[in-house]
Amino acid sequence: MISITPKPKKFAVFIIKLLIVTTAFYFIWQHLAHNDKLDWKKFITLVQEKQSILVILFLLSLSVANRCLEILKWQNLVSLIKPITVGEATKQVLGALTAGIFTPNGLGEYAGKALYYEKLQTKKIIFLNLICNGIQMILTIIFGTMGLFILGYRKWSLTIIGLSIFFILFFFLSKNITIKGYSIEKLLHKINEIPKPIHQKNKHLALARYVIFSHQYYFLFLAFDVDLPYVTMMATIATVYFLASSLPSFQFLDFAVKGSVAVFFFSKLGVNEWIVVFIATLMWLLNVVLPVVIGSYYVLKFKPKWN
Repeated sequence: MISITPKPKKFAVFIIKLLIVTTAFYFIWQHLAHNDKLDWKKFITLVQEKQSILVILFLLSLSVANRCLEILKWQNLVSLIKPITVGEATKQVLGALTAGIFTPNGLGEYAGKALYYEKLQTKKIIFLNLICNGIQMILTIIFGTMGLFILGYRKWSLTIIGLSIFFILFFFLSKNITIKGYSIEKLLHKINEIPKPIHQKNKHLALARYVIFSHQYYFLFLAFDVDLPYVTMMATIATVYFLASSLPSFQFLDFAVKGSVAVFFFSKLGVNEWIVVFIATLMWLLNVVLPVVIGSYYVLKFKPKWN
């Protein structure tokens, strides 16, 4: 009987890993070097005028806290399958983030996390990742709708509330409809199977992450001398984050999408366009690019589970 050496398979995996990392860095470089709206000379001048080690460290600490909370969320949820350490959760979250940077709406993250587990557990991992991201999206919708209402976009907020009620009613009325063995009732049953303590911890961590992320945005505006009332600023940030998250996009284009939406709303408040674009870019650098740089190491070190 002819045995197939695993060397070609290992080489193919190495090429795929190298391709993922190279492509991620290529997209990051392309959108930083060829963005006409970014005046780096003006930015460097402003940073030199206002340079403060404490401010930089503070903003970096918020990025670390933001990603740490996401890691703790994943560690909490995946404990349903098996307990993992914070280090293992870090490897899975950052590795999956790197793999998902050039996929629509970060869908590659689902496949990235699943690769760390046996094939039989793939559906469970995808489901848990859906729960992990789902609670974050629900909070984004709630705060974004409140933001629209505070800013005076009452019709928009009422429309979103109306659509939300409609979809909730639709889901409950059609929960027994089965398509290829799947139904909303089964999904709700699986969600209810998750112990309440795990659900509660997931909600609290998601809320803390939202608060940290939105306030990092807020402190960046303060650093650029944008003087607006706290409530107005936070309402605008919540609105921008909600509407930008609702649009289909790629992680490597995240700053462009959020930047465009932010320019629309903040320009109405008299904020300079280039400041808005730079803050959106800095948020992207701090919360996507830096984790992807670290995640690239985990991608290259990744060893698939051979069957």
